[in-house]
Amino acid sequence: MPVTLRDVAARAGVSASAVSRTFTDGASVSEKMRRKVEKAALELGYSPNALASSLTTGRTKLIGLVSNNFHNPIFLEVFDLFTRLLQDKGLRPLLLNLSGAHDAVTSVRLLQQYSVDGVVVASSTLPPEFSRAFRDAGVPVVNSFGRFSTAPEVHVVGVDNSECGRMAARALVERGYRSVALMGGPETATSTQDRFRGFSQELAKHPHVAHSHSFAEDYSFDAGRAEMQRLLSEGPPAEAYFCGDDVLSIGALSALTDAGLKVPEDVGIIGFNDMEMARWENINLTTIGQPISQIIHSSVELIVDMVDEPDRMPEVRLFPCKLVERGTLRPLPAD
Repeated sequence: MPVTLRDVAARAGVSASAVSRTFTDGASVSEKMRRKVEKAALELGYSPNALASSLTTGRTKLIGLVSNNFHNPIFLEVFDLFTRLLQDKGLRPLLLNLSGAHDAVTSVRLLQQYSVDGVVVASSTLPPEFSRAFRDAGVPVVNSFGRFSTAPEVHVVGVDNSECGRMAARALVERGYRSVALMGGPETATSTQDRFRGFSQELAKHPHVAHSHSFAEDYSFDAGRAEMQRLLSEGPPAEAYFCGDDVLSIGALSALTDAGLKVPEDVGIIGFNDMEMARWENINLTTIGQPISQIIHSSVELIVDMVDEPDRMPEVRLFPCKLVERGTLRPLPAD
């Protein structure tokens, strides 16, 4: 039989209510009482029932973790860090897979069934109304990897994707490419739109560089491979491509290799994210590194604060990206 609260009370020689107060955050209990109860609990191997505790405190310590692109390996890194950070703070992540979802209201209802204390929407492709729907339902929400805004409606933590697009374009121009292209993720994704905007703005300063664009169906290996195969079937490739995600880049590399083209000798590739796989020796992808760890740490910090202060004004926290030099672009020309 599992050890109960009453077993601990009997072992410690105190009332059941004293044991309950000891394991209730913010409840009044003397230090002497706390030591007696914790000693008895340790000896008996007792752990307080989190669901029962939520009836007393009004908090479940559940944080909804919402995303929609489980084909992208980068989210293994994202969820690993998110879950560990939340658990370190005594919170419990509740994962909600919104792949293919189009109804924000239904998503809110799903998490409200579990009385979550807050929600982190970890997605750059879900429309902004998903985060707003949680806010409108009175649920504290943070949009990680969300879209920059000077007047945010919810808390947003991420990067300036337009600047990342400009950074990619500069990297290609500096290496002397005269024909470049963007192969973005889904055209409806705000991250794709912003990276395309920045990429095009920067290239407008260099009229001698021809540029084009296309979009993959989603941020996945198969989508990247299929889009590059389509581009190759229509004619000679550009000299270099900015792929809107590392996993798209790896799919594109696969298609180029199958077509007998060498990277970077025949075609250059630059990705986005700096996911773990990009560092593998057989891939060695030049990419724009997104500061994922900083974004997630900041997102967890914000959602913890919002649980205590749900009416705080929304803010945007942006972190800088950096170019990670590897082997899929030609080197910079010598001075």
